[in-house]
Amino acid sequence: MPQGQPAVVPDDGLTTRQRRNRPLVVVHTGIGKGKSTAAFGLALRAWNQGWPIGVFQFVKSAKWKVGEENALKVLGASDEGGSVAWHKMGEGWSWIQRAPSDGELTNEEKAREGWEQVKRDLAAETYRLYVLDEFAYPMHWGWIDTDEVISVLRDRPGTQHVVITGRNAPEKLVDFADLVTDMSKVKHPMDAGQKGQRGIEW
Repeated sequence: MPQGQPAVVPDDGLTTRQRRNRPLVVVHTGIGKGKSTAAFGLALRAWNQGWPIGVFQFVKSAKWKVGEENALKVLGASDEGGSVAWHKMGEGWSWIQRAPSDGELTNEEKAREGWEQVKRDLAAETYRLYVLDEFAYPMHWGWIDTDEVISVLRDRPGTQHVVITGRNAPEKLVDFADLVTDMSKVKHPMDAGQKGQRGIEW
């Protein structure tokens, strides 16, 4: 398997091993299909390495069926690889305790609550890999401050990798991230009137 040779070797005082094992911020953005799918593929690799994984779905409704959710939960419970914790904003986030009289949180409030939990988990080094699915949207919409996200990610302790997906990733985040992939669309069945189908979209 190709090992990959860097184009440059920076004069940063780090050993090859130290530089190789740097924790990464990864962004999957663009209008094409496959941003979340690629992130969950990384989660499979992390599971195989025995890493604890935290998935936070920021936009998708709790009613949406995500095939990777069931697969990764089964793998996480198998005791053969890493653990998997899965949180959906559409379910109100499992850690939010609200009395019925408090009323329903808005999507913006839920997104902010989710980000606050991610911050707590990063500080506690709860996971080795974080998949912040569709997290680019709350930043793009102005619900969550991009500068704060960058600051928190820059100062995160340990060796925690963070993957952020979603269209319209803010330019500041793209500039800050270590690995950015822009999924472009060449063709899609929906362009010809075909709706999403089992095994392909979910």
